[in-house]
Amino acid sequence: MNKPITVDDSNFDKIVLKAETPVVVDFWAPWCRPCLMAAPVLEELAEEYSGRITVAKFNVDQDRKVAAKYSIMAIPNLIIFKNGKPFSQIVGYKPKAELKRYLDAVLGE
Repeated sequence: MNKPITVDDSNFDKIVLKAETPVVVDFWAPWCRPCLMAAPVLEELAEEYSGRITVAKFNVDQDRKVAAKYSIMAIPNLIIFKNGKPFSQIVGYKPKAELKRYLDAVLGE
């Protein structure tokens, strides 16, 4: 079973920017209700896109350097990275079908 992985300031470059496959980074916080609503959807997507896309979670309350670098002002905030660069950004809670369109676009499907 493929689940979202946790990333932080210390391992972000290695896990996200140097990844060979696209990475969806979920910038979130435990007190954010829409973030908590998005969590099970992201778990399903991590399973469905296993081997093609990595889903990572970044807690903005615990680490702020990377969040500041990408100007994260509102959460949930998803940035899809491809080849070490932001490919697309999704702010706010979105239904699974809409998120799949973004993921399919980064894969060229």
